[in-house]
Amino acid sequence: MPAYRTATEAETIELGRKIARELPPRAVVLLIGNLGAGKTTLAKGIVNGLGAAEIEEVASPTFTLIHEYGGGKVFHIDLYRMEDARDVATLGLEDVFDREAVVLIEWGERFPQLMPLERVEIRIEAADNDERKIVVTELK
Repeated sequence: MPAYRTATEAETIELGRKIARELPPRAVVLLIGNLGAGKTTLAKGIVNGLGAAEIEEVASPTFTLIHEYGGGKVFHIDLYRMEDARDVATLGLEDVFDREAVVLIEWGERFPQLMPLERVEIRIEAADNDERKIVVTELK
């Protein structure tokens, strides 16, 4: 399970681009970390690395819940505001999971029963000196 460290927003975006090159065309990726950990910043790099959008076009889907990039090539989902599994079920995630797309999900770990067993989990933690420790795990 690879572990990385980034010290700046630019390094986190570049790591996202690197991770994007290693993802299959169809994948569910949980972005796990506290508020402000850098989940959306990493997502910017992944979306850009997949050729689905420019960095400045990628924003947190906190209020819209789902952003779609590259004509359905990438979905970026934020479940932070969801209270329970019934709320999440109304989003139609099963349909999104069935698409030939990379699905990035922030706060998905709150609803493990709704996530596919086969997925990538990326944990982002604050480290020393404003650094981020980023661990990528592939679950099968």
